Amino acid sequence: MATEKQEEGVPVEVRKLSIHAEHAEEIAEAVAVEHTLSFWEAVKLYPKAIGWSMYFSMGVIMLSFDPQLLGNLYAMPTFQRDFGYLFEDSYIISAAWQTGLSMGNPIGQVVGALAAGYPMEWYGRKKTFNVCVVLVAGLVFIQFFARSLRVLLAGELLGGLVLGAFVVIAPSYASEVTPLAMRSVSTSYVNLCFVTGQLLGNGVTAATKDLTSHWAYSIPFALQWFWILLIVPGMYFAPESPWWLARQGRFDEAEVSLRRLSSRGVNVKAVLAQLIETDRLETQMEAGSTYTDVFRAVNWRRTEIAIGVYATQVLCGIYLINYGTYFFSLAGLNTEQAYNMGIGFMAVGWVSTIFSWVLMQRFGRRVLYNTGLTILTIIMFLVGILDVVPTKGAVWTQSTLLLVWNFTFDWSVGPVAYAIFCEVSATRVRSKTIAVATAIQAVVGIIMTVAIPYLINPDQAALRGKLGFFFGGLSLPCLVWCWFRVPEMKGRTYEELDIMFERGVKTREFKTYVI
Repeated sequence: MATEKQEEGVPVEVRKLSIHAEHAEEIAEAVAVEHTLSFWEAVKLYPKAIGWSMYFSMGVIMLSFDPQLLGNLYAMPTFQRDFGYLFEDSYIISAAWQTGLSMGNPIGQVVGALAAGYPMEWYGRKKTFNVCVVLVAGLVFIQFFARSLRVLLAGELLGGLVLGAFVVIAPSYASEVTPLAMRSVSTSYVNLCFVTGQLLGNGVTAATKDLTSHWAYSIPFALQWFWILLIVPGMYFAPESPWWLARQGRFDEAEVSLRRLSSRGVNVKAVLAQLIETDRLETQMEAGSTYTDVFRAVNWRRTEIAIGVYATQVLCGIYLINYGTYFFSLAGLNTEQAYNMGIGFMAVGWVSTIFSWVLMQRFGRRVLYNTGLTILTIIMFLVGILDVVPTKGAVWTQSTLLLVWNFTFDWSVGPVAYAIFCEVSATRVRSKTIAVATAIQAVVGIIMTVAIPYLINPDQAALRGKLGFFFGGLSLPCLVWCWFRVPEMKGRTYEELDIMFERGVKTREFKTYVI
C-alpha cells in the first residue's frame, strides 16, 4: 500500500478506489475471516481491542452513577433534612425540586450527545473523550461543595452536559475497534457499565445513609473522582478509532491503530482494506456524514430502528428503577430494606447483562429483544394489578416482580439495544445516529423525569404500584413496532448490512437473506 506522503495531493476517494481495485483478494479474505471467527478466537486475536473498548466505556459508569445517586439521596434522611422540608412527620424533597435535579442527566444527554457528534468527527473519538474527562473532573467540585438545591442543580445540569457525550463515544468506539464475533459483547458492555454505575450508586448511598453530617451525601459525590483517576493514566496511550482515521484519508495511521488493537495473527492490511471498502460503498450510496444525512431516505429506516429500540428502554419502565429505593420506601419498606432491595436490583442486573452475552451469541438480537419486551410488559401489568387488589405480602410480591423485571430487562432490552443501534447505523454516520437516538431517548427520559416524582410522591398522586399500568400500557405499542421493524443482524458485516438496507430487505427476511 502506498504511503500517504507518496499519495499527497491525491483525493481520498480516488485513493479508496485504488485500494478497492488493488486489494480485492485481501477484502475477500477479511470478510471470510469475519464470518468464520468464533468468539473465543476473536478474544485471542483482539485482547487489546477489548481492553481499550472497556477503557472508553468507563465514562458511562460516571454517567449512570450520577442519576442513580440522586434517586437514592431522595430517600436518605440526612439529605432530606438538609435539602428538603417537613411534611407530616418527616422531611421530603418536593416533587418540583426532584424534577429539576433529576433533569440534569437527561438534558445533558440531549445537548451533550448531539454536541459530541461534531468534535468526534472533527478531532476523533480519543481527543473528544479526553476533553470530556477533564471537564467532568472540574464540574464534580460543584456537586461536592453544594449546600443548597440551587447550587446542586447547577452542578447537575453542567455535569450532565458533559456526561451525555460518553454514551455516544463508548458504543461508537467499541463497534469500530472489535471484530464481528465480539461486536454484540463489546457494544452491550456499555449496558453493563450503566448497571455498574447504578449498583455503585446504590451501594455507596447504602453505606453512608446513616451518617448525620453532610458527608452522608458528599462522599458519594466525591467518589466520581475515582473514575477520573482510573482514566487519566491511559489518556495519552489510547489508540484512535481506525475507522475514523480511514475516513480522514489517514490510512497509514489507521494501519498503525489496527496493529495496536490486534495481535500478530491478524492480517491488518486485509482488515484495513475491508473497512476502506465499506466506507467507499457508503460514499457511493451517498450515505453522507452530517446530521441531515441521518434523516435522509437512504438512512432513515436505520435511524428509525436505532431511535425505536433505544427509546423503548425508557417507555417500558427503566426510569422507575432509577427511583427504586425511593419507590420501595414509599411502598412500605423501611429505609434499610429499601436500600438493600435497591442494591439487590442492580446486582441482579449486573449478572443478567453478562448472561445476555451468551444469549446474543446463541439467539441473536431480534428474538431476544422481542421476547424480553413481552415479559417486561406482562410483569408491569401484574405489579399494577397487585396494587389494585391488595393481598397479604403484596409489597414484597411487587418488589420480587420488579426484581424479575430488572433481571429480564438486563438480558434483553437493555444490552441488546446497544448492539442493535451500533450495528444498524451506517459507519459514516454512526456517531451521529447514536447521538440522535440518545437525544430522543433523553427527551422521552425528560418527560419521565418530570412525571414520575408527581406520580409517586406522597404529597402528589401517590400511585405507587399502579405505575405498572402506566408503563405496561406504554410497552404494548413498542412491542408491536419492534415485531414489524427490528431485523436480525447477527453475523452480518457492516458492508453486508449496507447492501441489505439499500436493497430494502424485509424485516423478517434479514436472518435468512443471501447476498
